[in-house]
Amino acid sequence: MTIIQLEYFLAVANFGSFSIAADHCFVTQPSLSMQIKSLEEELGVMLLDRSKKPVIPTEAGEVVLAQAREALKEYNSIKEVVSQLKGEIAGKIRLGVIPTIAPYLLHKFIPEFVQRYPKVELEVREMKTEHIIDALNRDRIDVALVAGGTCGEGIIEYDLFDDRFYAYVSPSNALFNRANIRIEDIDMRDLVLLSVGNCMRDQVLELCQARHSLPSRYYFESGSLDTLMRIVDCTSCITIIPEMSLEYIPKERARQVKTLFKGASSRKISLAIRRTYVKKSIVDALRSTISECVGKK
Repeated sequence: MTIIQLEYFLAVANFGSFSIAADHCFVTQPSLSMQIKSLEEELGVMLLDRSKKPVIPTEAGEVVLAQAREALKEYNSIKEVVSQLKGEIAGKIRLGVIPTIAPYLLHKFIPEFVQRYPKVELEVREMKTEHIIDALNRDRIDVALVAGGTCGEGIIEYDLFDDRFYAYVSPSNALFNRANIRIEDIDMRDLVLLSVGNCMRDQVLELCQARHSLPSRYYFESGSLDTLMRIVDCTSCITIIPEMSLEYIPKERARQVKTLFKGASSRKISLAIRRTYVKKSIVDALRSTISECVGKK
């Protein structure tokens, strides 16, 4: 049994595909398949049910998979432990970021982080919250930037800062001439939302105490806040946007941004990790860099 075999087995279990796992591991599919077959022969059990699409672990495979994850976690932590002894921050960190944070925050801290910690390899993926939770639990990412309170049990969230919500209103909407808007005054038929799977959609619906069955003048959903704002620009609709997006709104559209009454609505931006995470020194470095760079805005 080798570390390579465990890594290949874990990759197939994570991706549900030999071909995708091979691409992820930068090897040919026959080589990956041969290594997993050798591992199964050594253990005397079938680890993967190849008849299923996607490929899934067998009952024995699930048991081995749990142990493989722990073994690989300890193996991968060796370099970090040695780096700490040498007074270095080095290694690989895999970061997941939700779509309503990525375009507004990544560029603020990544250049600074890369400059400060040249021995850290940073890998970034934009993912919806549900995929982030799954990836954290499956050890496909190490840490994530999320809206606080969305990850559930088994994951620790470190709050970084508050991100207030604002209304973005069409000039044709009845609320356009107001400086402040009360949530209860928003006509839900005018509200355009992020698509299902975006946690900010759920936060907005909760904020508005909306019933999903309400009719809408425009049935439109998107995974992009910028797209929602463009729809508002050319209709009489309204949407809810986070504070971090405000600096990217053109000056000629600034009057369409309205504060929500008493500013009582916001989300926490948090750094999420598994309770059993490793790479503590790199995560701490990432956390402090984000906090410092956001404070400069």
